[in-house]
Amino acid sequence: MARAVNASVYSPELLARNYGSRPVQLLRRTLQILVALGSFSLKLLIDQRNGVLDQNKRKRAAELRRIFTRLGPTFVKLGQGLSTRPDICPPEYLEELSELQDALPTFPDAEAFSCIERELGLTLDSIFSSISPSPIAAASLGQVYKAQLKYSGQIVAVKVQRPGIEEAIGLDFYLIRGVGFLINKYVDIITTDVVALIDEFASRVYQELNYVQEGQNARRFKKLYADKEDVLVPDIFWDYTSGKVLTMEWVEGVKLNEQVAIESQGLKVLDLVNTGIQCSLRQLLEYGYFHADPHPGNLLATPEGKLAFLDFGMMSETPEEARFAIIGHVVHMVNRDYEAMARDYYALDFLSPDVDVTPIVPALRNFFDDALNSSVSELNFKTIVDGLGAVLYQYPFNVPAYYALILRSLTVLEGLALYADPNFKVLAASYPYFAKRLLTDPNPYLRDALVELLFKDGRFRHVLYSPFTINLVDFEFVVCDISIRGC
Repeated sequence: MARAVNASVYSPELLARNYGSRPVQLLRRTLQILVALGSFSLKLLIDQRNGVLDQNKRKRAAELRRIFTRLGPTFVKLGQGLSTRPDICPPEYLEELSELQDALPTFPDAEAFSCIERELGLTLDSIFSSISPSPIAAASLGQVYKAQLKYSGQIVAVKVQRPGIEEAIGLDFYLIRGVGFLINKYVDIITTDVVALIDEFASRVYQELNYVQEGQNARRFKKLYADKEDVLVPDIFWDYTSGKVLTMEWVEGVKLNEQVAIESQGLKVLDLVNTGIQCSLRQLLEYGYFHADPHPGNLLATPEGKLAFLDFGMMSETPEEARFAIIGHVVHMVNRDYEAMARDYYALDFLSPDVDVTPIVPALRNFFDDALNSSVSELNFKTIVDGLGAVLYQYPFNVPAYYALILRSLTVLEGLALYADPNFKVLAASYPYFAKRLLTDPNPYLRDALVELLFKDGRFRHVLYSPFTINLVDFEFVVCDISIRGC
């Protein structure tokens, strides 16, 4: 832990002191960004004048993804963050930006090995009996080597931070934050506090730069969720971990999107995806501490059939009141109670209490009445995300980061499942969890939600055939256990 004492934290004031007195550096980077984003903005303006703005949305979104990739790590991370913000970006941009990859050219191995020795205060030969001569993976913030510990023979993954990454990210966030102030002041169409959004996102990126924090995240995640035998979280080797070097247990496995390789081991992708869904629901709604970046590269199928989670740099938490509100929101959706759904957005912190939800109700009704023509269990989760995204984009919503990351997490899992089985429905796979929580959780809010699901005006709803299939023995027990007026 002592090695992390000097790890940086995000501070707008410190960035202002560091970069405010470097006009040449600021000007050079500003020009790079302005040329890239200015040409993009000009194309949008021309599209608007020619009346083809909507027609070219997909094309421009793809261009923006390529621009972010060229501008480097900060903008790759920024694009990934925007890909989870349906209140800011239209659906076409959400889809394109979600495809942003972390991959960047590797940095010299000599620099990586020098960083390991400097950070750990030991020579490579004294730590490892062997280490791969080149990285086995590279991302925007660092690269990973495969090594064998000298003292135990344990095979480990060693992640080393990219040199100068903190300097580059700090400069970019200083400039981006200045743009955020201008947007807040002059762009009325964006109702979200852009500076607050940038600060929140920058704080998360800076947390990713602290590998000791990432190790602590992995330890907490393992304690909460690896109690299930089908979930694996690698151990951290603290003696060989610092703010810029992370050493963890090596996990043999196949990426979750490599269906042929998984099935060649006698495993089923859908079984692994279902494990991921159940674990994600526990993360999001039970303990509230969740992996915020579950892309296929961070989810491995082990030869034993376990689902391994990797890369714990970006984590998030769901507030307790929001966890209950999300479950209640699902109940209101099943009941097609759009007024209650709209009111849920107060509890979810999407809307300030002074915002009138009355105009939002018809938009919810228009979308969900069409979407719910079939059983809720037949709904594609992405359909709901896109539909809600359109509503969120039209009205003065401010989507909390945790909720945007929840949508991204479940959308990724559904995408992996649909790759293996086009008929897979993540919502249907989620219902056993929701039903169990409603039936067994003593929380008064969830008891009320169960009553809302089963009763209307003191009479049973015809919902026992709905996706919330309920074991009648459990149902009788719960009904006897809770107080329902009029029964």
